[in-house]
Amino acid sequence: MTAPFRICFVCTGNICRSPMAESVFRARLAEDGLDGLVEVDSAGTGGWHEGEGADPRTVAVLRAGGYEHAHTARQFQISWFDRLDLVIALDSGHLRELRRLAPTTQDAAKVRLLRAYGTGPVTESGSPVATPASGPAPADAGDLDVPDPYYGGYEGFEECLEMVETASDGLLAAVRSALPAPTVVTARTAAHDSRPTTREPHRPQQKERT
Repeated sequence: MTAPFRICFVCTGNICRSPMAESVFRARLAEDGLDGLVEVDSAGTGGWHEGEGADPRTVAVLRAGGYEHAHTARQFQISWFDRLDLVIALDSGHLRELRRLAPTTQDAAKVRLLRAYGTGPVTESGSPVATPASGPAPADAGDLDVPDPYYGGYEGFEECLEMVETASDGLLAAVRSALPAPTVVTARTAAHDSRPTTREPHRPQQKERT
């Protein structure tokens, strides 16, 4: 049995942005029929809110958007790198901190910025790249942070949700392409058809009259 593809979204305290991203992306996976192949969770770079639920404003915007939500905050652990396929940072500060924590260069390469997936192809550094189809990256392409809405009002959480939704579509496409192709089992064709043939009913041969 193939192991699931594992993703962890990471923000600062795991009560605003990362649980929002977790809920949105889980819904995207379910819509695409991939929820059985991909596992999603979230965490924070710090442990200030461990054991708490998500910020009430996060819960409110998720419910307004029709997303299911259940969450308990926790802190990201270095040991998780070994089992994760992608670690999705919500801003550039998280990106730098997570890559600094990564035990190996391979683990560091797993850390990507969420909003990079909303702007086209992504480089190993988590930034979008220019392609013939998209043209040069815009001058502000480096500003890929999902801003922390914690100290603002409800509108900031709504804007955060919009950014997360847009980037989640690109992330879904990237994850879909990274999953192994389904195995197609082809039945063996027998060298000859062994099915019983339909026979004409036996008619007894009539004897010649003498």
